[in-house]
Amino acid sequence: MATQALVNGRVLLDDDFHDDVAVLVDGSGRIQALVPEGQARIKAGKVRDLGGGWLLPGFIDVQVNGGGGVLFNNDTRPEAIDAIGRAHRRYGTTSFLPTLISDTAEVMERAIAGTRAAIAAGVPGVLGIHLEGPYLAPARKGTHDASRFRVPDAAELAMATSLDNGITLVTLAPEQVPADTIRAMVARGAIVCAGHTAGTYEQVRAGLEAGVRGFTHLYNAMSPLQGREPGTVGAALESREAYCGIIVDGVHVHPASLRVALAAKPRGTLFLVTDAMPMVGSDDPSFELYGETITAVDGVVRNAAGALAGSALDMATAVRNTVRLLGLPLEEAARMASTYPARFLGVDSRLGRIAPGWQADLVLLDEALQVQATWVAGAASDA
Repeated sequence: MATQALVNGRVLLDDDFHDDVAVLVDGSGRIQALVPEGQARIKAGKVRDLGGGWLLPGFIDVQVNGGGGVLFNNDTRPEAIDAIGRAHRRYGTTSFLPTLISDTAEVMERAIAGTRAAIAAGVPGVLGIHLEGPYLAPARKGTHDASRFRVPDAAELAMATSLDNGITLVTLAPEQVPADTIRAMVARGAIVCAGHTAGTYEQVRAGLEAGVRGFTHLYNAMSPLQGREPGTVGAALESREAYCGIIVDGVHVHPASLRVALAAKPRGTLFLVTDAMPMVGSDDPSFELYGETITAVDGVVRNAAGALAGSALDMATAVRNTVRLLGLPLEEAARMASTYPARFLGVDSRLGRIAPGWQADLVLLDEALQVQATWVAGAASDA
């Protein structure tokens, strides 16, 4: 890959946007330098004019159930993971965790093997796997099949944390899983989040003390904050260290509740997720989960029982909604889609910033905040 120079953009750096900076990308797909516009070295490589658009760090989505007509539960092959990634790349997502909804141990093993093979084959953007269940609470199951819920024994714990070339994120209900098991997961390198939990405040606090690092789709499928029982939401909002993923689609959570979370949590601990289903990047509004057909109607995905079943949200829309529904500036919305999830996953030494030495994962937005192009390790694809 030849050296590239990205010019005439409004580039989001650590402090703010800069319109007088060119981004040089070297042949290895890393950012070589940030230099003033007009410097002679810009002409040494291929020059791309960004047309005055917003150049942001590529979006990182830790909760991607599917895309491009593919549901990860139904197809765990590396080719399927690649198809999911390609679908989301159109919307600025340059890194993601394919996410497995609660399933059997056999399907989990296949999903981990498929993810391992995808990473080994260099499928763009795959950082690891998110196991959303099956160690969850029946009372907060959402669209998950409670008949597949269980408590992991030593053998299953080893299997669930066996991905050896990427990140493993496990969502569980801390009241359903012994604290020693949570500690063992963390000791084996997993990131553990609380989600689909009916836990009391005290039970969730015990989970945090055992190593729970964050909360999966804050407010959704968890015990709510009440005056005399703070619940999971209260524990999440109170914690200064725990991260929270949030779905900003105007459906999963009321914008006022999201603004409450923004006011309560330290800056940098809330980040955007999509919880996306196969209809993202596909013309088909339906898919099969557990043998049931699930369809998006007016952009809202529900199962036959009426429970929300993931979303039809993409990250670019989540960023726009964060600006328009929550009133945040674009630079902060962009960090919630890139810098903050990179920190949560522990990959912030190479992803989530536009800085020399960082991987050239980038997204270009126009004035309407629509994606015009993405770059993964310096390789561009236009929307």
